[in-house]
Amino acid sequence: MEELIRVAEERGIDVEDLIINAIRSRSNDPTESIRIRLELARRFMTEAREYMSKGNSIQASEKAYKAAEEVVKALAEKYGLPEHHQAIKEGKWYTHQLSTAANKLSRILGNWVLNGWSSAYLLHVWGFHEAKLGVDDIIGYVDEVERMVKEAEKALAH
Repeated sequence: MEELIRVAEERGIDVEDLIINAIRSRSNDPTESIRIRLELARRFMTEAREYMSKGNSIQASEKAYKAAEEVVKALAEKYGLPEHHQAIKEGKWYTHQLSTAANKLSRILGNWVLNGWSSAYLLHVWGFHEAKLGVDDIIGYVDEVERMVKEAEKALAH
């Protein structure tokens, strides 16, 4: 199973998205995929904090980014954004879709969405891909993503 997941990810397949979409398409509960995404976001934030405590800013940055990604996907589904429908149709989310969805969601829900997404994207690029930020450099950005997750919990509870 691990080999299958590794090969899929090497080919650009988001295994988690694939599974969540399969669950959503076969579920009687339309909110189940949203709940799963929010749970993933919480788990990614916990992992980000754990990596920070170990001094690993690279993995912490990516885990925080993944948390924000799941929040945007969950909110986009709840609010029926076209980006969500396009991602379902194409079988994957693209970063530009996440960015436009975050912008639209920010107008609906408040600046916390855009602040969280912008912080997460900075972490993804400069903290993970470029590996230019240390743990002290990412604290404020990770805090913004964590705030995003907490605010999303409230927004998704309604």
